[in-house]
Amino acid sequence: MKLLIPERRRLSGRVVPVTILVRESRTMNREFEARFTAILLALLTVAAVLFAGFNYKIEHQSAIPDDGAWWMERNGHPVADRLEPNGPAERAGIRRGDAVVSINRRAVDTAAAVTRQLYYSGVWSKATYSLIRGSVPLDVEVVLVPAERSMNDWLRLIALIYLGIGLYVLLRRWTAVGSTHFYIFCLVSFVFYSLHYIGKFNAFDWSVFWANEIAWLLQPALFLHFVLTFPERREFISKHRWSIPVLYLPGAVLLGIQVIALEFFKASASLLFNLNRVHWAYLTIFFVSAAAVLWRNYRQATTPILRQQLKWITRGTILAITPFTLFYVLPYLLGVMPSPTMKVSVLSLGLLPLTFGYAIFRYRLMDVDLIFKRGMAYTLAAAAIVGVYFAGVAAIALLVNTRVPSSGPYGLMVAIVVTALLFDPVRKWIQEKLDQFFYRTGYDYRRTLIEFGRELSSETDLDKMLLSLVDRLARTLLVDRIAIFLGNGDSSRFELSKSFGIAHVTGLDLSFLAKPRIEDAVGHIFFENTHQLPRENATAQEAIGRLDLNYYIPCHARQKTIAFLGLGKTMEGDFLSSEDVELLEALAGYIGIAIQNGRLYASLEQKVSEYERLKDFNENIVESINVGVMAVDLQDRIESWNSQMEVMYAQPRWQVVGRSLSEVFPASFVEEFYRVRQNPGIHNLYKFRLVTPIGESRIVNVAMAPLVTRKFNVVGRLVIMDDITERIELEVQLTQADKLSSIGLLAAGVAHEVNTPLAVISSYTQMLAKQLQSDPQKAGLLEKITKQTFRASEIVNNLLNFSRTTGTELTEVSLNKVIADTLALLEHQFKVAHIQVQSEFYESLPLIQGNAGRLQQVFLNLFLNAKDAMSGGGVLNVATLNGEFVSVRVADTGSGIAQENIQRIYDPFFTTKTSPEEGQNRGTGLGLSVTYGIIQEHAGNIRVESRPGEGTTFTLDFPLIRKAVHV
Repeated sequence: MKLLIPERRRLSGRVVPVTILVRESRTMNREFEARFTAILLALLTVAAVLFAGFNYKIEHQSAIPDDGAWWMERNGHPVADRLEPNGPAERAGIRRGDAVVSINRRAVDTAAAVTRQLYYSGVWSKATYSLIRGSVPLDVEVVLVPAERSMNDWLRLIALIYLGIGLYVLLRRWTAVGSTHFYIFCLVSFVFYSLHYIGKFNAFDWSVFWANEIAWLLQPALFLHFVLTFPERREFISKHRWSIPVLYLPGAVLLGIQVIALEFFKASASLLFNLNRVHWAYLTIFFVSAAAVLWRNYRQATTPILRQQLKWITRGTILAITPFTLFYVLPYLLGVMPSPTMKVSVLSLGLLPLTFGYAIFRYRLMDVDLIFKRGMAYTLAAAAIVGVYFAGVAAIALLVNTRVPSSGPYGLMVAIVVTALLFDPVRKWIQEKLDQFFYRTGYDYRRTLIEFGRELSSETDLDKMLLSLVDRLARTLLVDRIAIFLGNGDSSRFELSKSFGIAHVTGLDLSFLAKPRIEDAVGHIFFENTHQLPRENATAQEAIGRLDLNYYIPCHARQKTIAFLGLGKTMEGDFLSSEDVELLEALAGYIGIAIQNGRLYASLEQKVSEYERLKDFNENIVESINVGVMAVDLQDRIESWNSQMEVMYAQPRWQVVGRSLSEVFPASFVEEFYRVRQNPGIHNLYKFRLVTPIGESRIVNVAMAPLVTRKFNVVGRLVIMDDITERIELEVQLTQADKLSSIGLLAAGVAHEVNTPLAVISSYTQMLAKQLQSDPQKAGLLEKITKQTFRASEIVNNLLNFSRTTGTELTEVSLNKVIADTLALLEHQFKVAHIQVQSEFYESLPLIQGNAGRLQQVFLNLFLNAKDAMSGGGVLNVATLNGEFVSVRVADTGSGIAQENIQRIYDPFFTTKTSPEEGQNRGTGLGLSVTYGIIQEHAGNIRVESRPGEGTTFTLDFPLIRKAVHV
């Protein structure tokens, strides 16, 4: 914490010399730590290799005797707990549960004593076992065989893989993040898998035992520690520094228990077996935890490179741990003795270093650099600088010692240190200049690569990005020809996308880019002579020759080749250098990702466009339907309001969107909405009377449904309103029309029944008139009765004719007669309404082609409308005319028709008699509509002239009957 204070002072502009000294001190400490670590690791590696080699030698020189039984201490004697199938003990007749008392007449009381007696006897010797089976003593002879140790060789192979991978990473990039930690893990794993004690338990065997034990307990903690801090330290680890030491605490505790059990207590075979099971459980738990951490890091990796790196080590770790855990550790924890199948599963642990090795070689895990191309020149230059540097230091130190001899050896040491500190900045400056001299092109290329990375990651337009790429490469590498070939979705076909220095070429067969090649392992395809290609087919030779490109560098993304970068020679006609090709191969990865991103962005834009089009389409549907649609959020605020809602509710969209439902609609509707909203599902309100803000009363059918997302989360309510006001009015009018029809049928029945008494009255009146001819006074009365009877009969017959259903066939009809009959039918009504009828019939009016019944209905409608329009009485003028057409004019002196209603009088159900006066009926709006239809059936025409307060005149024109002329 104290070292941070001078740094802050330096930033504020003070105490600069102290900060520099602190920095230099830190640098020297880091260099000392690096050298010390390197020396220590080198010594440990050499010691481990020598130790493992000596252990291997002793193991193969010594034959370890085995009796095929596992002895456990019980009741003071070793008892056969498990027997190897068809092993020496089983063949000799030993059974599970047999207690051994002595071997070769030497008493044994522990499993360790049994092992010592086996070594005394030796391999292939007969050992006499004194047993107690139940309570019966017996002796058996067991032929001891060499112990099976072939699995140890396979484990040593795994150990060598670990050591090789660790050394490769450490030597190729000493300063890489995590390289030292990874190597320590590999070295510990080497010790764990390569050292195996043979059971003699001499000084060397005990050393092997404890080295293996320590490595066993240290390896899982090291691996979990590594995955928690690589490629970057986890946030939890950074906040809680104590968590790393805690990882090593369980292993330390288990090691302490092992030491106490062996050194201070006489550990039994059962205790050691249980301790081994605890060790294996500890190892499995830590490795499974490490695999889980790696899987989590892989799923959360944000960059494709990091994801590729972690993919292989994650999968390899899981594949290495799973078989070993399932087939060895779990059975062993359950008390099962290691069988050959269980031992084979241990080999899966070799996948762990192999996977790390593949990831390092394939994806340059831990940033392993390539070998320097000019290492020799740089080494010589660096050696020269070092020589000059140390020569200068020695010369100054000697000068100080000569001029001040009294300083002695201490003065010489002080002079060396001070001179080294003063000359170190000079050395660094010279070294930096040499780096720039030897690697000037590499430095420029790296700056270009950084600019490329920025441009490629910032440009989302694929076409612009490729143009910029071609232009920058042409200017940087000074090549004469550049081309970019883009692949299709499955990379089975490539097409020329952008180029520089290549004439317009078409019809090229670029299938040679899609086929697998041996050069794929190299990283690029190279054609030294583009016109001599004996290995290519004819179409490929033509394409390569016309393109004249020497290098084809694949651009990968998501493990697929999505493009090729083609380049020719330089402007001087030379091939590209190896550094140029390596730079382009590194750049190809960025290009592939940029192309993939450009395609994804274009696809995203297309999907956004389709989404907008679909959104507009859906909105158009909502706007076009003839029902009101309204969306309400969970806070009952209106979010959507279609055009039909605007028309029906007389409120524009901008006035209601965003407002609360209670602010827009009347309380009656809001109350119903709140009532049904509490219940799930769809709810309906039928024939709900809704009052609009302008005072209109609309009758609507309302449907309320929950508004849900694709994941069925409720985000609001959807309200659909269907305005049925006109439909309800239509239903009322149809009901009225049906009633009128029923009344017509009733009237027809009544008229028919009235005809009978009228006929009787008429007959008897005529009979009386004949008998009373001599009495003029009574004869006159009877004559009047007879006339009135005939008149009543005529009225009844007209009513029958009107109500009778007539056919649609047309015959020759006299309009004068039809009009006269209709007027006679309404004579009484006109008299009651004080209406004077003036008829002007054209005597020689031609006949027309028509239907008398339907025409009578036309005139009846017109006469009744005229009567209703003259509520206070008036004059009805009916005239027939002859001319180009047979015409009828019906004029009244009533109230007239308003100009705005003239165009609507023929519309069905349009009526102005919504508030009828006394003696009038409410209009149905069907009279003139039916009249217009009948006139059209007769090929006629109807016209109207009206002014408010001046009456109305209807003119009907019917065509003349044209008869054929016979010559």
